[in-house]
Amino acid sequence: MRLADFILRDMEAILATWEAFAATLLPASSEMGSVELREEAEQMLRAVAADLRTPQTREAQRKKSLDQGPTRVGTSETAARTHGFLRARGGFTVNQLAAEYRALRASVLRLWMDVCAPEAPDLDDIIRFNEAIDQALAESVISFNMQIEQNRNLLLGMLGHDMRSPLQAIQVTSSYLAALNAGESVSKAAGRLIRSGARMQALLDDLTEFNRTKLGLGINVSPTHTNLADVLAEALDELRAIHPDRQIELHVTGDLQGIWDSLRLQQLLGNLVINAMKYGAQDTPVRVMVTGDVTHVRIDVSNCGAAIEPATLARIFDPLERGRDHQNQDERAGNLGLGLYIASEIARAHHGAIETRSDETETTFSVSLPRAKP
Repeated sequence: MRLADFILRDMEAILATWEAFAATLLPASSEMGSVELREEAEQMLRAVAADLRTPQTREAQRKKSLDQGPTRVGTSETAARTHGFLRARGGFTVNQLAAEYRALRASVLRLWMDVCAPEAPDLDDIIRFNEAIDQALAESVISFNMQIEQNRNLLLGMLGHDMRSPLQAIQVTSSYLAALNAGESVSKAAGRLIRSGARMQALLDDLTEFNRTKLGLGINVSPTHTNLADVLAEALDELRAIHPDRQIELHVTGDLQGIWDSLRLQQLLGNLVINAMKYGAQDTPVRVMVTGDVTHVRIDVSNCGAAIEPATLARIFDPLERGRDHQNQDERAGNLGLGLYIASEIARAHHGAIETRSDETETTFSVSLPRAKP
């Protein structure tokens, strides 16, 4: 008996085996009934049977194995994607999802070979069936991972939103304590609370912005006519007050009038300067040079210190990426490794670009911004 005929004839027996195995995948399966345990399995099997009955040349088979073939017969991709989505919603792990397909493959082939005995099963059917199951598994995993990522991003969004109110209460209370002038010990404690609250706020802002980009929303900007010289000078004054032990220089050349979101560019500059202070030589200044030409404004943030490794430099604007030498330091300081990623997204939102270069004497981050939004 050909495998496609066996699948359609013994569909219920195959589905019963699938259901029995899925019921063992605890704890997710503990509250599921027969319909949920068999989710999309019959549709996938019918699509596999239809594919097995479709003539296929060796060249077509080779292309399909390389994921270069035409759309397959039936609805296995749709059913497999739906199955992966529903398993993610149901609390399954990706290992449990893969185990379902592994068990399905083994049970179908075993039952079919028992029916075929004593005759040998058709080898071409076995090859094509394995290809079909592999493809369905790949489709399910893609859908599963997309749903898990979306769930994670939504959780981060809700967490960031819900943390703002208690954090604001801490900041307001600490500011009130600082204003009481109730003695040196109270002032020091209030100062620690204010600084800790500021660090928490910065982490929360980074988390919120990262979450927006992962949800496909991008960085929100509200461009207005802006004098960038004043905007950046204000941002650096705040950083000097927070880090009185570090020297930050600002050099301005040319016309810095344009259409930008001033608060976002203060955030961008702050992220670059903080990164320069963190990884640059502690006894040397951080230099900020801003130059305006006819169409663009360029911001260069430079620090002295060791060169960045080429491998790290290639992915330095990726989220959650940090150099090996500073990873443990960042984790102890509560750094998420999002500052440079957010800076690059702010530049992108302004239709600009950001790049970096590094050697044994200096590292420079350069931002190019068009004067007006295209």
